[in-house]
Amino acid sequence: MESVLVSKSSAKTIGTIKLEGSKSISNRALIIRALSGHEFNIENLSIGDDTNILQVLLSQSADEEYNTGHAGTCYRFMTGFLALQEGEQVLTGSARMKERPIGPLVDALRGLGAAIEYLENEGYPPLRIGTLDRETYNRDVKISGSLSSQYLSALLMIAPVLPNGIRLHIQDKLVSRPYLVMTLKIMENFGVSHEWIDEMTIDITHQDYQSKDFIVESDWSAASYHYEIAAFSEEANIVLEGLFEDSLQGDRAIADIATAYGVESSFTGGQVILRKDSSKQKDLFEYNFLKQPDLAQSVAVMAAGLGIYSVFSGLETLKIKETDRISALKAELEKMQVFLSKLPAKFSPKSDDEFYAVNGTAVSEGPISIETYKDHRMAMAFAPLGCLFQIRILKPSVVTKSYSKFWEDLKSLGFEVQFED
Repeated sequence: MESVLVSKSSAKTIGTIKLEGSKSISNRALIIRALSGHEFNIENLSIGDDTNILQVLLSQSADEEYNTGHAGTCYRFMTGFLALQEGEQVLTGSARMKERPIGPLVDALRGLGAAIEYLENEGYPPLRIGTLDRETYNRDVKISGSLSSQYLSALLMIAPVLPNGIRLHIQDKLVSRPYLVMTLKIMENFGVSHEWIDEMTIDITHQDYQSKDFIVESDWSAASYHYEIAAFSEEANIVLEGLFEDSLQGDRAIADIATAYGVESSFTGGQVILRKDSSKQKDLFEYNFLKQPDLAQSVAVMAAGLGIYSVFSGLETLKIKETDRISALKAELEKMQVFLSKLPAKFSPKSDDEFYAVNGTAVSEGPISIETYKDHRMAMAFAPLGCLFQIRILKPSVVTKSYSKFWEDLKSLGFEVQFED
């Protein structure tokens, strides 16, 4: 399927959605199970491509090349995992993966004593990964936290398996901190404790992962698209099952962010109910996405659809995702007369933060075709605009990376979803 035409005739949205398991939690649980050396059940695993790829790689024989495709989390976690395996392994990925930096994690693993070689461009995949000498390695390791918390999580998860553990010294600022906290909480669930020596130093000693069954929360990142739908509806009552107010996931913040766009959340049991309340909608909204970068596209499109002037910061990591998400958002929003603009440096004279403004109200004189750039979040962030006007999403199959049932769930909420060759 080359494209999908999305629209919705009713201004009312009512329905119940059982969201898929969180990709972030699923992938961490799978790595921990592999490191533990024991089998245990993991319920509600994500059925997205990234998690499926990771399961395949963890079960394949060591003499085969490991290929993660587009799966960035998978690539980073496997880099740490393979450094503990016997012999040498080649870890590669898609053309886009070969453009995404891996240098900070490689430098940290080399600092521990791992033998890792770049096979093409310095600082980027593919890699040849040799075995870390567990007897002579250096437990103190430094790594920048300014690019991706996934580098840190990859190191933390292998720490208890090493004879002397790891003391992780985080350099620079720490982006996506909630994902790091998520990793530590999941490790705690499997019996591994940690100590914050100071705000930027984590110590984990040698410990055994405990084998115990585990249930994966549903995905708060996926919930953000349904918050968009609620925001664009005149009346909404959308029940999202499998989500908790006290969540491991930093993207639970969408429940708070969305109040500025007129969406109220109420929690009961293992579900959240979204309702539209236009009286709560703001004329201006500002937010720093440093801790929740995966929400940025959803909120930017929400701002565009409602015409709410919004100022965003903390978008640095968006440039090294599946695509350069800042450039992609800018290009696609302009098609509907909305502008994502970088504000001048004088806007923040006392900091190095970059600020971007979303300005304008999305309009259409006919179906607008949205490029997805091989990025699942581009497809899913723009599709809810079908509440307002017809929108065409190109290469819609990219959603299978993290939310395989996305188009089916839209249909269940009253959308017309027409696939085109």
